[in-house]
Formats: sequence, structure tokens, C-alpha cells
Amino acid sequence: MKKRVKVVHLTTVHHPYDPRIYYKQCMSLHESDRYDVTLIAQAPKEGIDKTKPIEHIVLPTYKKRLSRMIFGTRHVYKQAKALQADIYVFHDPELLWVGKRLKRKDNVVVYDIHEDYVTSILQKTYLNKSFREMAAKMYTILEKICTTNMELSLAEKYYKDFYPNGTCILNYPIVNETLMKQDDSGQTIEKKLLYTGNVTKDRGALIHASLPTLDADIEMQFIGKCQGKLAKEMNKTAGKSKDRLHIEGIDTFVVKDQIDKMYHQHRWLAGVALFPPTKHYMKKELTKFFEYMSAGIPILCSDFPLWKDFVEEHQCGIAVDPYDEAAIQEAIQFLKNHPEKAAELGANGRHAIANDLNWKAEEKKLFSWYDELVKEKC
Repeated sequence: MKKRVKVVHLTTVHHPYDPRIYYKQCMSLHESDRYDVTLIAQAPKEGIDKTKPIEHIVLPTYKKRLSRMIFGTRHVYKQAKALQADIYVFHDPELLWVGKRLKRKDNVVVYDIHEDYVTSILQKTYLNKSFREMAAKMYTILEKICTTNMELSLAEKYYKDFYPNGTCILNYPIVNETLMKQDDSGQTIEKKLLYTGNVTKDRGALIHASLPTLDADIEMQFIGKCQGKLAKEMNKTAGKSKDRLHIEGIDTFVVKDQIDKMYHQHRWLAGVALFPPTKHYMKKELTKFFEYMSAGIPILCSDFPLWKDFVEEHQCGIAVDPYDEAAIQEAIQFLKNHPEKAAELGANGRHAIANDLNWKAEEKKLFSWYDELVKEKC
């Protein structure tokens, strides 16, 4: 019998049930007969789910970021080294030095790049501009030094611009068969807008919070972690319309299962992603796009060139200037007044997910890539 390949995923930052880490990569490997999978991560605030099948080595929880970066990374290194894995996959920049120390001649270390970290650093406006620029340069140098002899896994196509030798394992969705097969043809499209995922200002929180003020019929539902301070600011933005603003996930992580249930609760008018323009998001294909499409929900998003091309190519939504209230009002009115067109946009999105934009295609790439790496280096 062929020896199973031991794979260990490491994260000190992400939630242990992060969709890309747990449900896509770890579960895909676990369900194969070729891999043994272990996850090293902190415990979720809501507690360990003992029904989950992946072996989970629990890290200590640190209240302060600096403590986590100093002591948490040391702890994860010791745990990971003891496992003597064939493939280590780490998911956080603070684990760069851990990955470097784990690398041997007879194993594979993969840095799974979830974000464009340099651009992210540069747009942290709460930091001094000179400091941001220095930090971005230092990170670039550190990353280059640490990733020598490592493999790079890229969650987005445009990361190839920065990592030409990286391998794209795109963050496409797991096909949710329940959502995909849901027959909503007999349901009336409601005057409700939906936003899923982490709620932050750079993800359009205040723009979305203002939507009930633009249309007296519209309700705006958020589901995803939202800081309490921001939630108060969003309610203030909604003003007299705040009774039509609903936020689920204030100061708490919302697990994927809860978000999936929200997709079932209504026949939504649109899934929104009216983000302000930032370099960090303008080139990203948002995970929420694919989730909205899987649920048969039209997308209402910012008219960034990539996003506009995306919704037009798949005929699954409307792109508008996120600062043009009249254009946003017009788009909402169009969807309200043309429910057959809204349903068509939703159906087109589902069709694209079923045929092209899904994790199964990326899973095949992941297996093929890992098989090749193991053959070459282990």
C-alpha cells in the first residue's frame, strides 16, 4: 500500500474553520485516500466542534497581537516540527520564519497567500505614511528571504503580477448543492439586500448602511463579524431608517453554516459589494460574489473595471459607482421593478458556478500540484 502523505496546515491568525483553510484545502485532502491532514490553529471563541473530522492541535489563545506573534509563533513551530510532515502549509505572514525553519531538503513548505499584503499595509491609513512605506518594503524583503526554496500558493489571479513563480489555487467556492438546487421559482423576490462576510469600512460598511435611506422599501441585512463601534456608526449612518438595518455578528465570528442558512431565509433582491475604491480590492474576485451566485442572487457591486467585466461576462449583476447615490437608487429600482430580470441574473450566476467557477476544479489542481511536489522533493 502506498504511503499516505502527511500534510500540516498552520495558522495563528485565521479562524480554524476558515473556509479556504478548513473546508476547501484541509477537507479536500482529508477526503482523499492519499493524505493525512492535521491543522494547528487556535480554538474558536465558540469552542471546538468535536464533530469536525480534521485532527486539530489547539494553540494557546493570546489576547495581545504582540504576544501571539512572539509566543504563538514559537509554539506553532514546536508543534509543527514534532509532526515531521511531508508538506507544511502556512497561511500568515507572521509565520514566514516558521516556514523557513521547517524547510528541509526532503519536505515541501507552501506559503498560501490569501491577501495582497503589501497593498494592505500601504492602505492602513491609521499608520503614518512613511511608516507604512517602510513597513511594506521591510515585509517585501523579509518575504523574499524567507520564501527561498518554498512553494507559493496564490488565492487570486492577479497575485501572479507579484509572484510569477506562484501556483494559482483560486479561492473559488465549494458548490453548495442545497443552494444550487433550491427551487425558488415560486418565491416572490423580496425588497431585501444582503451582505455576507467581515464588515469593515474598506468593505463598504457605511455605504451599505446608507442604502435604506435611499429607498424607503429596502431592508439591509449584514451577516459577518462587525466591531461594535462600527455597528454604532452604521446605525448612525442609517439614521431614521436604522430599523431596516440588521447586523448579525457584532463582535463575534460568524461560521459558514450560519451564513449559508441566511441565504435560505429569503429570496434576496441582491447581494451587495459596494466597496470604496482601494488598490487592495479593485483587482480581487470577491468570495462573496461566488456565494451570491451560488444562491441565485444578483450582484450589486462597485464598477471597478475587473468587477464590471466580471458581472457583465457572466451576466449576473449590476456594477455602479459606489459614491453615486442616484446610480445606486436606479439599480435598486430596476431590480425591484423587473423581478424577471433579477431572477435571470441570479440564474446566470448559478449557471456560471455550476460549470466553471467552483472549488472542484481548483481541488484537481491542488492534488496534481501536491503529487508533483511530493514526487520531486519528498
